[in-house]
Amino acid sequence: MNQTQGGAMRAVVTDETAPGRLRVGEVPRPAPQPRESLVRVQAISLNRGEVKTALAAPSGWRPGWDWAGVVEEAAADGSGPAVGARVVGLAPFGAWSEFLTASKSMLAEVPDDVTLDAAATLPVAALTARAALAKSPHRTGRRVLVTGASGGVGVFAVQLAALSGDAVTAAIRNPAHEALIRRLGASDVLIGAALGDDSGPFDLVVESVGGETLGAVLGRLAPGGTCVVLGASAGAVTTFDASKFRVGGTSLYGLVMQWEFQSEPPTVGLAELLSLLSRGELETVIERRAPMADIAAVAHDLMDRRFVGKAVLTW
Repeated sequence: MNQTQGGAMRAVVTDETAPGRLRVGEVPRPAPQPRESLVRVQAISLNRGEVKTALAAPSGWRPGWDWAGVVEEAAADGSGPAVGARVVGLAPFGAWSEFLTASKSMLAEVPDDVTLDAAATLPVAALTARAALAKSPHRTGRRVLVTGASGGVGVFAVQLAALSGDAVTAAIRNPAHEALIRRLGASDVLIGAALGDDSGPFDLVVESVGGETLGAVLGRLAPGGTCVVLGASAGAVTTFDASKFRVGGTSLYGLVMQWEFQSEPPTVGLAELLSLLSRGELETVIERRAPMADIAAVAHDLMDRRFVGKAVLTW
């Protein structure tokens, strides 16, 4: 995105003087490299990590990871989709814009029966859930705990685990979300950070809360069990009972998607997830929809946990 072609476009930029520190401004339109497609973005979805970074960034930063849109200009080397193709992908930054450039490995074509709004929720959240579930050997009756289960990653992790035949326990803060989480596939729901005294043991924990919750789940792993850490929304510092963690072969895995993409590019997982959406086996949970002009308000609502699942914004 460093090179530009004629004209300008709208994009979300950080602005320390703007209400909410985010606003829509005008920036140069990007020029694709020969292996890149130029995409007209129609929908984006928000993730806590990118919003947290954006709200702390100096003025002029262009945030954004998830995007979905239509190919405006095909890759000159013929490697990407054709003009007019509906596509979804992710960017390292700058996806909250009218246009962006992307290589074939970073995107996938969207089936006709999947909306771009739905597709835009997949790149970071669903790929993260998919990667986390792969960190433990799958076997019949695998016991999986998903913490932060009503969040962007959590709603996908619950569904993907249930689709695989896992016995899914979901941990949530708000009891009002229990019915939704059970409908998505959780057989048991725990409410609160302490997780109760009789839950577990678990073969795999998909953990995004941190703090007291991470300390609790490390003591609930079965022999050979794995805890995959995605984030620490409730606190970065954790105290845990090491004697309960040492039950034999347990492990703690820090998941970073940029690292995971070194072994499998996003296009592979995105194609699989889009197929599940197309067949009606996976659903998106979009509680907030808004125009891009409302980016600051929606971003702050996400950080304040004022909605479940994902937020999608459109141009």
